[in-house]
Amino acid sequence: MNILWDFDGTLFDTYPGYTKILSHVLGDSVDKQEIYEKLKISYSHALEYYNISPAQEEEINHLRKQLLPKDSKPFEHVEEILKFANKNVIMTHKHRKGVLAILEYYGWSKYFVEIVTIDDGFPRKPNAAAYIHLHSKHKIDLAIGDRELDLLPAKELGIATCIFQGQSKVADYHLRDYSEFFTIDFTSEKVKS
Repeated sequence: MNILWDFDGTLFDTYPGYTKILSHVLGDSVDKQEIYEKLKISYSHALEYYNISPAQEEEINHLRKQLLPKDSKPFEHVEEILKFANKNVIMTHKHRKGVLAILEYYGWSKYFVEIVTIDDGFPRKPNAAAYIHLHSKHKIDLAIGDRELDLLPAKELGIATCIFQGQSKVADYHLRDYSEFFTIDFTSEKVKS
């Protein structure tokens, strides 16, 4: 099975760090759970929702650069799936330097045959261009993401979709925890490898 992964909130639990940063910039009057939920929609959605000023965005970017790879923990059991897959690829809006720093910290670079980041110039999700690129090279069987935004391009290409820790009508499969992965019957027409 060849799997296309989202990064933030799918492979690594990066949202708590981002929530802490946004909370720091916005102040204690804004509920942290609400910030987390807005970030789960998308980073740009959260910035727009809170009407972040250019000065605040500069502060956020400064604080994000101070996050260390150890601040982004991998989700439990995800490494078992990475080992199981024939091929793993990543498509993320995160910058390559940050992705590689985290992967190398955990020794996970070896699991990925290709990583597409915002630095590669593809349009942002839900545009399917990066997925088309990865699918044409690696024949993707399954796309895993934590947001519907991650699944829409795969769905457009007829690739099976799996949402992690969320709900979506676009998803063919739902996982609350990666320990459930091996209990799912992927032998359907959607996932053949």
